[in-house]
Amino acid sequence: MDEKNFTIVKEFILLGFTTDPWLQRVLFYIFLIIYIISLLGNITLISLICSDSRLHIPMYFFIGSLSFLDLWYASVYAPQILMTCISDDKRISFAGCLAQFFFAAGMDYTECDLLAAMAHDRYVAVSSPLLYSQAVSPRSCASLVAASYFGGFVNSTIVTSETFTLNFRGDNVTDDFFCDLPPLVKLACDVKESYHAVLYFLLVSNVITPTVFTLASYLFIIAAILKIRSTQGRVKAFSTCGSHLTAVTLCYGSVLFIYSWPSKSYALERDKVMSVFYTVVIPLLNPLIYSLRNKDVKDALRKMIEKAV
Repeated sequence: MDEKNFTIVKEFILLGFTTDPWLQRVLFYIFLIIYIISLLGNITLISLICSDSRLHIPMYFFIGSLSFLDLWYASVYAPQILMTCISDDKRISFAGCLAQFFFAAGMDYTECDLLAAMAHDRYVAVSSPLLYSQAVSPRSCASLVAASYFGGFVNSTIVTSETFTLNFRGDNVTDDFFCDLPPLVKLACDVKESYHAVLYFLLVSNVITPTVFTLASYLFIIAAILKIRSTQGRVKAFSTCGSHLTAVTLCYGSVLFIYSWPSKSYALERDKVMSVFYTVVIPLLNPLIYSLRNKDVKDALRKMIEKAV
């Protein structure tokens, strides 16, 4: 056998999107603009929630927590994407790839759990509005967010250790713009069934289970809304859930689309396009979804602008 096949991989080469220098520069500026807007949007939303007393309720605490998560989530990916677009040196060390994978997976799992916690918050708010402040106390909100982070990063530790102890020998070129699961599995040699079992367990426990829980919560929410007699009350109840339901659809839908395929069915070009959506676009869209559709947030933003001028 060729001696190259026995070489232990110490670094990976990220091909990115294209080898065309002009198109690389165009993509660099597009992703840079998206990243800056994403940072500004999430920082602004967090600032509004912290500064306006009208937004000091559990729903906005969760929205602020989601914006904080998206702030760091985008920052895990964007610098590497920008570097891949503009630099001729597309290498990333094994340790650097591992670190990026660990934090990205941890934030991914955390967001799935956090969205499920937000669905529970919306259910309590709609079904028991008089008991809402007691049932969803600041302490319980903080506990749910902390549990989301704990569960997310525990599971990230598992998938990272399982993935980076695979046998990477020889080829180190990944057809992607960051260290993601599908291209790494494609590079690995002799991926065992036990590894696939771990992946499916994590998919079920961290993505499918929160998705089912969220869907069940919304079934109960719909049932509770239908019991409201006034049309205005129904519209108001639906409006408080619309933004969250949009965010849930974008997050769970994109993650399930990429990671629910068997490893032999991974299509890197297809997955690369979807990866751009959930790594770059969703952190940009979430603050827009929760601000443009929310009267309280728009009022708080108008108040902040008036004070500034």
